[in-house]
Amino acid sequence: MEVTAAALGLLLTPSVLGVMAAAALLGLLVGALPGLTATLGVALLVPFAVMLEPLPALAGVVTLAAMAITAGDLPGALLKVPGTPASAAYAEAAHRLAQRGRAGLALGTGLVCAAAGGGTGALVLLFGAPALAWVALHMSTVERFWLACLGLGAAALVAGPSVPRGALALLIGLALALVGLDPVSGQPRLTFGLTDLSGGLGLIPVMIGLFAVSRVLSHALDGAAGAGRPPRVGSVLGGVGRVLGRRRRAMALGGAIGTLVGAVPGAGADIAAYVAQAVTKRLAPGCAEDADARDLDAIVPAATANNAAVGGALVPATVLGIPGDSLTAVVIGVLMLKGVTPGPSAFLLQPELMTAVLLAFLLANLLLVPAGLLAIAVVRPVLRVPPSVLMPCVLALGLVGTYAVERTPTALVVTLGAGVLGLLMERARVPVAPAVLGFVLGPTIEEMALTSLMKSGGDPAVFLSRPAALGLAGLTLLVWLGPALRALVRRLR
Repeated sequence: MEVTAAALGLLLTPSVLGVMAAAALLGLLVGALPGLTATLGVALLVPFAVMLEPLPALAGVVTLAAMAITAGDLPGALLKVPGTPASAAYAEAAHRLAQRGRAGLALGTGLVCAAAGGGTGALVLLFGAPALAWVALHMSTVERFWLACLGLGAAALVAGPSVPRGALALLIGLALALVGLDPVSGQPRLTFGLTDLSGGLGLIPVMIGLFAVSRVLSHALDGAAGAGRPPRVGSVLGGVGRVLGRRRRAMALGGAIGTLVGAVPGAGADIAAYVAQAVTKRLAPGCAEDADARDLDAIVPAATANNAAVGGALVPATVLGIPGDSLTAVVIGVLMLKGVTPGPSAFLLQPELMTAVLLAFLLANLLLVPAGLLAIAVVRPVLRVPPSVLMPCVLALGLVGTYAVERTPTALVVTLGAGVLGLLMERARVPVAPAVLGFVLGPTIEEMALTSLMKSGGDPAVFLSRPAALGLAGLTLLVWLGPALRALVRRLR
């Protein structure tokens, strides 16, 4: 308690709170602009963090991360263009609600779920970090392989009613992931002699192309006939309590899954969102009486999981010094810049500072709801902009964001090519979300599978050689075979 009281005294000062407020505004801006990820926002903050004291710098970094991931819901719901990769899992569901005049309900539900998930991750980080760190440390390549396969099962479940179209989208994403160097031999694949493609197709160019550029092309081809009526935001928090009251179990599962998946190095918030959708669809079936209920069932677990995953990813970063994802890799860099070596010794040598950082993350998640309401109020005028003006702005922002991340002209070509592919998929009624997840998980599955086989001398039994691997394999098979088993039981009845 003495350490916590001292940490609160360090945190609740005008300088620290002022930096957190400025970082929150920057995070809302970064998350709301397509192509600018939370990782990029934190990287942009690093030059300023160097000039600050350790606690304000670290508090600003974790605040920006929490705000940016939540703000990614805004363009996803209103424009069908996810602001961050973590928002892609439920952008289509939120946009469908917005098109039916329920944009306020979609945004309010996502906002409250993000705050609950982030708060869950922060509390687990405060009180259960050692246990979660032990889990993350004992995750071998075999468990990571099955976790990625579970993510692919999530793609099959979020694909919608047409399983063949969802499988086709998944294969498209896996095919795009093959571009680059072979993870074992180092031989180039599908690079067409371009050195810029040796590192593979970037996530940001592909995602911006599939979601943003495809929408711009669709509007250009359909004109006013395809523009439709702009979504009306309406009341933001009205009805959210009733919605979440009926989905308490899904929200709790989303927070738990997000924290656990986030603690696994190399996973991240985007994978956590898809896995939470898949698992809650099996363990906590929602209220599928109408289209609105089905879309809310998709939003609640994923929106809770993506912010909980940020807290989970901070566990191995702060306790073990191992980055859970690219975002926490930057956080570790900031810690080291401020003279703090991440690891168990940090909590022994500087307990007040580390506890204050964790409390800052909790405070940032408590501020998500008022900050999110402010962002929604600011974005309302955007809906009154004519599509003929808005769509070119979306295209420009997407291309600028792509170039800011990749810094190669080839990335712009990839973005436009992915836009054409997304347009063709939309016209063929092939969902885009499974393609994005297949693209994200493809390299992980390949690398973990090959590494595991190399360790075992080519023996495939290694994938079932550990108790945790057996449990994840069983859960993965349950997710994959669930629809077939349910159809069989229905037929037998």
